[in-house]
Parts: sequence; structure tokens; C-alpha cells
Amino acid sequence: MIRFRLAELIADKSFKERRVVTVSEIAQATGIHRATLSKVANQPGANIGTEIIDKLCRYFGCQPGELMTYIDE
Repeated sequence: MIRFRLAELIADKSFKERRVVTVSEIAQATGIHRATLSKVANQPGANIGTEIIDKLCRYFGCQPGELMTYIDE
């Protein structure tokens, strides 16, 4: 199963920038709907397309492997 590390990336960005990074802010900056971001953050095994992954990697300045990990069930 693929596990998205969105919550961890948000926490890391908040810590580095010494401010609160909100889902609304990410939604506005990326054009990804808040409900989709919530699904990525909270639903294990969420089915997310490459366009969403691309936008999140661009926003966080990361590689796809930093955004998601594979968990052997």
C-alpha cells in the first residue's frame, strides 16, 4: 500500500518557516481542492493521480519518494 506523508511534510515546512502552514494555504498555492488534500493526508491508500503528486512535489520542493512511501501489507 502507498502511504502519503503529507502531514509530515506540512509539519516540516511549518517548522522550517516558523509558522503554521494550513491546508487552505496549500490548496490555494497548488490549485488542489481542500477535500483532495484532506483525502491524501487522512485516507490510507488514497488513489491520487500524478498531476496531484506533481503539484505537491513542486509546492514542497521534494521528490515523489519524499511524499509517499510503500508499506508492505
